[in-house]
Amino acid sequence: MIHLDTTFLVDLLREARRGSGPATAFLESIEDQEVAISVHVLCELHSGAELSNNSSREQQAIERICAAMSLRHTIDGLAQIYGRILATLQKSGRSIATMDLLIAAAALVDEAPLVTRNLDHFQRVPGLTVLTY
Repeated sequence: MIHLDTTFLVDLLREARRGSGPATAFLESIEDQEVAISVHVLCELHSGAELSNNSSREQQAIERICAAMSLRHTIDGLAQIYGRILATLQKSGRSIATMDLLIAAAALVDEAPLVTRNLDHFQRVPGLTVLTY
């Protein structure tokens, strides 16, 4: 299983309108693997859609693109992993945004790598395998 971050899905949505690009190519290269998103990623996507000029169109695009992915409602172990990551990052003075912490924790619960363009935040998370495209 591979988890996808919001940045990846935003790029994939843009490429769906403009034509193939690096996100599409990466997704095609891993087509034999299960692809998942956490509920936290879905929340970020929907909040972005609500802020757009055409919310309805964006919501429909999100539904289409996410239909082929496993939605992870990770609960077991999430709080403990989140707490550990937050404490570690705060002690080092290198905290990241709450939603990024939740997305990272969900990937760690599933022992899955996370595909993102946001290397600055996610590479700070101990034990998280980060892939880019």
